[in-house]
This record gives sequence, structure tokens and C-alpha cells, in this order.
Amino acid sequence: MVAASVECMSAVLLAEPEEATRSFLERHLAQDGFEVVGVTDGEALELLERLCPDLVLIGDPEGLELCRRLRERDREVPVILLGSQESDPVDRVRAFDRGCDDYLDRPFHYDELVARIRAVLRRVAPPESEQMTAGEIEIDRPTRRVTVVGRRVVLPTKEYELLLKLASDPQRVFTKDELLRDVWGFRSAGRTRTLDSHASRLRRRLGGGYVRNVWGVGYCLLGD
Repeated sequence: MVAASVECMSAVLLAEPEEATRSFLERHLAQDGFEVVGVTDGEALELLERLCPDLVLIGDPEGLELCRRLRERDREVPVILLGSQESDPVDRVRAFDRGCDDYLDRPFHYDELVARIRAVLRRVAPPESEQMTAGEIEIDRPTRRVTVVGRRVVLPTKEYELLLKLASDPQRVFTKDELLRDVWGFRSAGRTRTLDSHASRLRRRLGGGYVRNVWGVGYCLLGD
């Protein structure tokens, strides 16, 4: 069984009343691999029940009340609240009292916000299985041991991380942008050959036709 991973696409419900901030966050969060639905505060409660997001990001001025009402309806979904520029320690305490999982003052740095989103998602994610199985490939996470039909395969770090990503959903075709972002931390694919060269070496080490290149799209581990 393959456990869910924070690195897979996570759905974020963005309740932000300022149109410019909402558009900025929608665009950049999507580029960083999140599935984003941007709404005004008044639409958040209705959409919460329909969309089942992995995280709710709430902006002021109604953030505290919306957080309280979200907690009354759903005690599981994590909430990050973006405070106002006039917020103080009392506002932060009240936000946590109303059930938010994290709080960030404005003006905020985008990179810090993304780091906090990923940290909250890691905290609430189910524990990863120590064993992963994808067809005839078995991966033992604690020892980083990889076997194919019982044959031990030794992989360098990036090839191992690429294998983990592909094995998280073996039949799925991951795009090059996804793989470069999640394995190497690249924002865009550009003209780099890094992924192709690592995928080629990983294919040779695993043998058996694993790591299939889907032309013009990306790679999958177990192709038809």
C-alpha cells in the first residue's frame, strides 16, 4: 500500500476578500503545485462542504469569525489565518482560540506562507507507510532498500527520490514540471535535461521496462 504524501497536489480553499491578494496567491500557489479555489469569505462555508479541501487559508477582516464557524462545521480541515497589518499578539491568541492551526501577520513573505502551508499539511497527513510496493518493485523507506523481484538495486539519492515520487502513484503520468518541482525544487522545467538523464539511468538500473516516458507529457512507473 502507498500512503498519501504531502508532495502530491493538495487542494487549498482560499478565502481572501482582497482581489489583488487573492489573485496573487491563486497564481503562485498553483505554480507551486497546489489546487487552489479562491473565494470571498462569504462563499467559504458553502464551498467547504462541496470541495473537501486539504487546507483553508483565510484572510481578514472576517477571519476570526469564519474560522470559528468552520470549526463548528468541520473539526478536521486545517486552517491558516492571515492577519491584518494592524494585528497584535491578542489577535493571534484569539485566532488560535477559535481553532486556527497557524497564523501569519501581514505583510507576509510568500515563501514563508508556502513553508507554513506545507508544514501544516505534514502535521495532519496520515503517517507514511514504511513499505512501498509498485508492481514487482519494493521500497523500504527506513533503510532506503529497493528490490525488483527480490533483486537489490542500489540507487543514488536523486534517482531514489524520483522513484519514490513515481511509486507514490505508479499508474499516473507525472508531468516534467511536477517532477522537477517536487524532486529537484525547480519552479519551471525550462530547457534542463536533468530529469531526462536521471529517468534514463533509473530505467536502466530497474530494468524490466519500468519508468516509461510518455512523449510530450512526462513519466510514469508502471505503464500499460
